[in-house]
Amino acid sequence: MLGIRIASAAVLIPPVGLVLLAGQPWIGLLVLVIAALAAREVFALLKEAGMPGEPLLGTAIALVLVAGTWLRDARPGDAWLLVALGLVIAALGAMWRPDPRTGFQVWLSTVFGSLYVGLLAFLLLIVGRAAPIPAGAPLATWLGDGRAWLLVGVIGVWAYDSGAYLVGRTWGRHPFMAHISPHKTWEGVAGGTALAVGVTFMTLWAAGAWTPGAVVLGAMVALAAQVGDLAESVLKRAAGAKDSGRLIPGHGGMLDRIDSILFAAPVVYLYMIVSGSAG
Repeated sequence: MLGIRIASAAVLIPPVGLVLLAGQPWIGLLVLVIAALAAREVFALLKEAGMPGEPLLGTAIALVLVAGTWLRDARPGDAWLLVALGLVIAALGAMWRPDPRTGFQVWLSTVFGSLYVGLLAFLLLIVGRAAPIPAGAPLATWLGDGRAWLLVGVIGVWAYDSGAYLVGRTWGRHPFMAHISPHKTWEGVAGGTALAVGVTFMTLWAAGAWTPGAVVLGAMVALAAQVGDLAESVLKRAAGAKDSGRLIPGHGGMLDRIDSILFAAPVVYLYMIVSGSAG
């Protein structure tokens, strides 16, 4: 299984790296494709968990949230408008159910699924709203501005996931949230957090940002990544599923690959705002 996971990662990482180097519109298009695939899995899990929604409507709302954030230049007021319209449209879709209780459940499920996947829009906020990075920064030549910050966040998540897996598998003894995910340990959490902070220090330096901030940002990314992973585990356990899908050999579905990023992206954007790195 580990060999399959490594082989799949080796195939997937280069295309993602090329998209990051190419910039827009390829990043936006990739995020839209990821959102569509993830939404399909989310609504399938919700159905199995006894929370059926309107999959097509929910997926459309999620895509509108992501595309609207990208095409409208990530204006905060527009983002709230998109969320409000999603709530209204989901309510209209639920009203067709003859039983009001079922309709209310469908409304909640559709809204949850669309907003959950819609968190991917924060990736495009990071790209679109980042302040210019110093011209002499190592990443300035290759990426610049938003793409550099996107790399900071994504690499931080990967560092946490890898560190938690390796340390937990090697030295893990004390269970962490065993009622949700029995294989997680406190040792894995500590190892993942330490690696996330260290890697974030290096990526912040490469982006020409304030490197001591890695202690805060790395820890925030680690916490958000772990919560994101556990949140998907709750959904999968409710649905009685081991993986969200079978899209990626050895890794499961698309949602299994982005669950941590869904929660980490808003945290990275918040740090950018507080630190003055968002324009």
